[in-house]
Amino acid sequence: MGFTGFLAQGILLGVALGSLVMGNQPEKGYAIMDNDWGAIGFLPVLLALKGDIEILGLVSDTANSWQHQCAHHALANLEVGNLTCIPVYAGATYPLINTPERFRAWETVHGRLPWQGAFAPENQTAEALGSDPTSGNPDRIVSSAFIEGFPKTKIDRSTNAASFMVEMVHKYPRQVSIYSGGALTNVALAVRMDSQFASLAKELVIMGGYLDVNMLQVTGDFEQANINSDINLMIDPEAAKIALNADFPEIIVAGNVANQVQSTQEYLDEVYAVKNDYTKLFHDHYGTNFPFWDETAAALMVNRSLATNSTTAYIDVDISYGSPSYGNIHVYQEILKPSGIRNVTYVNQIDGEVLKDMMKQAMWEPPTCR
Repeated sequence: MGFTGFLAQGILLGVALGSLVMGNQPEKGYAIMDNDWGAIGFLPVLLALKGDIEILGLVSDTANSWQHQCAHHALANLEVGNLTCIPVYAGATYPLINTPERFRAWETVHGRLPWQGAFAPENQTAEALGSDPTSGNPDRIVSSAFIEGFPKTKIDRSTNAASFMVEMVHKYPRQVSIYSGGALTNVALAVRMDSQFASLAKELVIMGGYLDVNMLQVTGDFEQANINSDINLMIDPEAAKIALNADFPEIIVAGNVANQVQSTQEYLDEVYAVKNDYTKLFHDHYGTNFPFWDETAAALMVNRSLATNSTTAYIDVDISYGSPSYGNIHVYQEILKPSGIRNVTYVNQIDGEVLKDMMKQAMWEPPTCR
């Protein structure tokens, strides 16, 4: 064989080896992170970035507060650590059907929810002291709530949250994780907007969907009732039903498990052993009243092995306005399920020490925009 033949063989071998190497490389992961962002809301973002997931954008929804305030918190959180290369898009201001007035009418019949989120009565005194806005004008901004600093950057108004989600899953088919730490309104709108949206996404990972927690709301104090009230689903039950029955390749539900790992002063102090803007905000303002809700769901998106016990179940959301379970979920085994619902992965338990270490490392060595 002459030199030309050897050369041709070498080229073919190089191409084959190159294809083999490329084939062994994991597919790049992307995420769109939808949340009712608050003042200390940066941890889900840092966890995703530290897990080598490229965040295509943050979007805002109405749950703990109105989406307009939450979008500004998203901007402010990104500014804390030079992550302003990530765009922020405005989501739906109102749920599909629910309003503060409709919500309070339901409470009159079925009892008050411990945590009412954006639909709590307007309280200007609380807002002056640093609380996010509730009821009233949904577009107002309460600057006193921005303990992380008021943002200088702007919301990307080139499109809306649902349209952005649809565009991105078409651009990166089956590579985009949809993370939802708040209401599922934007996700439901995207599902209804584009029949391919859900199937083109990689997965939907949500925080919410508490199951059988009614007794916990009774046997503990008010704070225990508070942390077991599921505002993410209850503020927009209809959207939750649409999203959780859409044909995503996989749906991961961090419901009760999101209450498993509680913030403690010992952990806050441990994190603050390394001093930077993130650890200071976390140490000084996260507090010890609540578990790591949104962080648990984000960590599961990054590291599925964090789950030590999971159940595959068929899931539905009660959307009967006349029901005391309006906005709550019910799960079924396959043989007993009603028609028209799908199965999800319901995470029952996680490795709490791994979660805390992931959070700590994300704050100690935070990624930035390059």
